[in-house]
Amino acid sequence: MSLVTSYEFTLPRGYVDPQGGVHRVGTMRLATARDELEPLRDPTVSGADDPRLTVLILARVVQKLGTLDQVTPHEIEGLFAADLAFLQDFYGVINFGNQQEYEALLAAQAQSPPLTGAGPTPAPSGPTDVPAGTDPVNGSATGTADADAAVAPEVGRPRPRVEEIPRQQG
Repeated sequence: MSLVTSYEFTLPRGYVDPQGGVHRVGTMRLATARDELEPLRDPTVSGADDPRLTVLILARVVQKLGTLDQVTPHEIEGLFAADLAFLQDFYGVINFGNQQEYEALLAAQAQSPPLTGAGPTPAPSGPTDVPAGTDPVNGSATGTADADAAVAPEVGRPRPRVEEIPRQQG
């Protein structure tokens, strides 16, 4: 059995590049400890509760988006809120979830109507480097304190709203 390290996803709306092209299908790899620690050293990040931390972490683990071979914080910042929320949920499930949560997220995405108005939403094909018959997610893993924030309260359901984290004065 081999460890799955990369997963394919389809964004609900898609990233619109400067030329007007829409990029919806991408791949995300499993996060490493370095992926969660390095962004904390960024001078633009004020701490573990800074919303920019999410952008920087996602830019590190999203390997490809449509025809874009490199995904930077600029592209993540340019995502629609629904797409950012989806990537946060997807990150939480592949890094800290289990097989049932992964399948529930994919099923919910496949059953939800497309948000683009451009026809049916293609379902993600799932893990991109798993031999047939292999479980793509093996149980749950422990992570950093940010792990709890990355997992949606109810996997498979869209977020009702974007939650703002108050900045600490001082």
